[in-house]
Amino acid sequence: MPAIFTPKVITANALIEGDVVYLTQDDTWSRHLADADVLTDEADAQIRLIDASARTSEVVGVYLADVSPGKSGPEPTHFREAFRMRGPSNYPHGKQSEVF
Repeated sequence: MPAIFTPKVITANALIEGDVVYLTQDDTWSRHLADADVLTDEADAQIRLIDASARTSEVVGVYLADVSPGKSGPEPTHFREAFRMRGPSNYPHGKQSEVF
């Protein structure tokens, strides 16, 4: 029996800055998961992934990441994605510097 498709977002790293970015409904990249287009149809997700992967002048490492509904929009379901959202782990750089 095939696995049930769960909600996903398309994520990558911005080519120049290296920041984590998410594909929005209008096919722009946002640095905020709350702006991401949540994909619930597997065929649509695969087509959008192929299109996003072709944007090599903007992003690298494009892939689908599992999410679940949250109070302020989609939330990551895997610790890797939650970790990526916080920015570099060698603070005080990027998003990490805002916390400390």
